[in-house]
Amino acid sequence: MTGGFDLGANGWIGFNFNMEKLRDQHGMGLDATRGTGTPDRVGPAPLRIGPVVVDPPVLQAPMAGFTNYAYRQVVREFGGAGLQATEMVHARGFLEIDRRRQEYPERLWGVEDEPRPLAVQIWDNDPSALADVGARLAHELKVSVVDINFGCPVKQVTERAKSGSYLLKCPDRVGEIVARVSQACAPTPVTAKIRLGCTRDNITAALIAEVVEQAGGAALTVHGRTAQDFFSGQADWDRIGQLKERLKRIPLIGNGDLDSPEKVVAAFQNWNVDGVMIARAALAKPWLFRQAAAALAGEEVPADLTLHEQRTLLLEHFRLVAARFGETKGAVLMRKFACCYAQGKPGAREFRTHVAKVSTAAEFLHVVETCFPQSSAGDTPEMARSGELGVGS
Repeated sequence: MTGGFDLGANGWIGFNFNMEKLRDQHGMGLDATRGTGTPDRVGPAPLRIGPVVVDPPVLQAPMAGFTNYAYRQVVREFGGAGLQATEMVHARGFLEIDRRRQEYPERLWGVEDEPRPLAVQIWDNDPSALADVGARLAHELKVSVVDINFGCPVKQVTERAKSGSYLLKCPDRVGEIVARVSQACAPTPVTAKIRLGCTRDNITAALIAEVVEQAGGAALTVHGRTAQDFFSGQADWDRIGQLKERLKRIPLIGNGDLDSPEKVVAAFQNWNVDGVMIARAALAKPWLFRQAAAALAGEEVPADLTLHEQRTLLLEHFRLVAARFGETKGAVLMRKFACCYAQGKPGAREFRTHVAKVSTAAEFLHVVETCFPQSSAGDTPEMARSGELGVGS
């Protein structure tokens, strides 16, 4: 313990922190998919990835730097994500760490003991390295799904490592990778995540979809942008939907701009996907999966958390990270998560300015206490849930 803060299960001394109350108020830790298995089920059928049943068919996207064990645990508390995924793991990096230190990469924190189903995403352009790592994930760690990244648009991955979305212009290599990894992981299913293509002038998703299926892939996730787009503009769900007719055996999962339960419902209704994957929007609202699951089941959609409750959740997230990495490193790692929690709220810019500079737990907690977007004096959880303040409406 440093800085005089108690990293106990109930938070830090001197802070109004009551995670148990938050759990009680929002039903956290309960089965968010309750009722979906009944004969009169409403909404889409469960997604089947080989032998793995994903119910509800709402997946948490792998996001580098964000979807570590702490984040996954926060999402799991709310429920609603039928399949969660780790950060993407570099195959040759995995093997090098194992050679030098005989241990798993930091990005696999929590995977050994984590509830299933769970997917681990891997990336590289070396079929042998990917197959070796996939086999270890499947047979040593016994993960539920091994996912291969063919969609990352970041230059460090595409230009330097000739991996991620770079491989969308190399269908033969994609086929070889999927085939080798599928054989190495069997019977654990292997999936692929792609974009529409490298550029808007070179849309290759239809060809890549067929290659993935023919090579033994068990499911395909498609982000509705090209690598050139990065995250600009809007995801092209029409193009995602058109890929359904190219797949004869495996399910299609759509991804891109799903930032509300209404958009999740619309994706199933309008584009004939078998599942959806939620990414960036859930960094600011980790309860979005629960809302989406309720909407798909025809149930009342839970309200957004009040600002006070979101602050409480941010502190719980910090506790999980600090318990693993220590208070100092934990404070630095939490800068980006804290910015996500404040996204779109009044006062978010000022909060980001201050939290981006913290280097100790004391500084982090002080900034959260004094600068995190605040409710007005009359803002109570009951008022926010009733819609009087426009929160969660």
